[in-house]
Amino acid sequence: MKLDSLISKASQNERKTVAVAAAADAEVLEAIAEAVKMKLADFLLYGDKEEIEMMISQHHPQLIDSAGIKVLSAPNNNTAAEMAVKAVKTNEANVLMKGNIPTASILKAVLNKEYGLRTGAVLSHVAVFEIPGYDRFTIVTDAAMNIAPDLEQKAQIVKNAVQVAHSIGIEMPKVAPLAAVEVVNPAMQATLDASALTMMNKRGQISGCIIDGPLALDNAVSQLAAEHKGIKSEVAGEADILLVPTIEVGNVLYKSLIYFANAKVGAVIAGAKAPIVLTSRADTAESKLYSLALALCSASK
Repeated sequence: MKLDSLISKASQNERKTVAVAAAADAEVLEAIAEAVKMKLADFLLYGDKEEIEMMISQHHPQLIDSAGIKVLSAPNNNTAAEMAVKAVKTNEANVLMKGNIPTASILKAVLNKEYGLRTGAVLSHVAVFEIPGYDRFTIVTDAAMNIAPDLEQKAQIVKNAVQVAHSIGIEMPKVAPLAAVEVVNPAMQATLDASALTMMNKRGQISGCIIDGPLALDNAVSQLAAEHKGIKSEVAGEADILLVPTIEVGNVLYKSLIYFANAKVGAVIAGAKAPIVLTSRADTAESKLYSLALALCSASK
């Protein structure tokens, strides 16, 4: 599967509006220019109006008179984040996107009790990878938000990832709760949680997916490795969603796929009132565009 298919899918959905906090960012504006060109969405750009308009006129003059772009002035980044979040809260926009602003600042606005986007659910990072040599998407969660989630939080993280998987056409995603071994070991909390999640799935407490674990990474993604170890499972070798036990595992796996495997990625924060595109400043415009397309698919679902 190719991440370009998400762009195609998003373009076929009802047109959405994206609120961008602190939009004066070269890579973000490049992604927005591509999105407008492909008619993916309309955009509300919050921040330093003069700077945003100057960057647009210098690098994307085709956007100057575009009906799909509206620039709104904000005195500082924190206010820009607040205005963008409020736009989503009041349904003026369907997706929130981070521009040139620290993650902590935009999350503070997202979590504000008065105007934020809380739903009572856990917020979690869901990354969809296109990996060379693989014929399906690989979804990794959570690589950026939850440090050491407990069982209840992991259950919610799975539900968030399953919702995203459904939105991109994976009807019954296979979920592998990862650990260092494939057997339950009372001394290893990851294996206990994996076993509990598997049972919760069988009892209908987590639906819309198939969960089986604990599984080590090789057994989760390689049928040959699973067969070699004699593992019989609906998930082993065919996992769509890799649930990591801690943020360190997720972060290292995420960056390893990009830097060692040359994978492409699109990612969103799920669990809020609307999808959030919370890309890193190091991410390319291409990655931001894929993340935007993923968020638009998720918002339509």
